[in-house]
Amino acid sequence: MQQQSEAQALDGVRSRLAEQFPEAGEDAVASAVTAAHAKMTGPIRDYVPVLVEHTARDRLARELGHHPRPTPPGAALTHR
Repeated sequence: MQQQSEAQALDGVRSRLAEQFPEAGEDAVASAVTAAHAKMTGPIRDYVPVLVEHTARDRLARELGHHPRPTPPGAALTHR
């Protein structure tokens, strides 16, 4: 995955997680995504946005004590 498209995919991750965790606030969502992304250092980048989204979503759910709101139909992973 090219660096630019990875960055665009991470923008989508932040957007989806902000919708799923509106009470967390944009800063908390951005922090969770940044922390998750920092752990993804391997050379194969194709699945990084998906892994970041799962890791950040789990962190936010733990911190807020509940599961995320369901993602609206049609808002599924569109990082490609």
